[in-house]
Amino acid sequence: MTIDLQINGVRKTVDVPREMPLLWVLRDTLGLTGTKFGCGIGACGACTVQIGGKAVRSCSTAVGEVTAPITTIEGLGTPDNLAILQQAWIAHQVAQCGYCQSGQLMQAASLLASNPAPSDAEIDAAMQGNLCRCGTYPRIRAAIKDAAKTMRGA
Repeated sequence: MTIDLQINGVRKTVDVPREMPLLWVLRDTLGLTGTKFGCGIGACGACTVQIGGKAVRSCSTAVGEVTAPITTIEGLGTPDNLAILQQAWIAHQVAQCGYCQSGQLMQAASLLASNPAPSDAEIDAAMQGNLCRCGTYPRIRAAIKDAAKTMRGA
């Protein structure tokens, strides 16, 4: 079936089954490999992307259900123009193995879009479903707080 998508501001047409997980469309059909496969049931957060600005698990979202624009980690910033959140991630040396980081960043970006000044408790609650096997949660929280501050111009 032919499905029209808007991904990172670019219109794409794919010929895939409607029930195919968005994750596999992104990775295998479109070559956007920044979104990672973790658990396959939407429990770890490695596959998090934004649909219409809201963080969703792409491994458990059928591509045929997607009606709003999609943003992946590739659309958050570019190597020459990193998003403020990505800059904070680097400054706080958040990434260890790096596997979960694209999902963490997409979840954090969604949080900051809806809450420009989150408390520690609000950050912890929003990020709870994104697992980091390296345990960099304190660095993640600090990076989000710094990015929020920079984005507010404080």
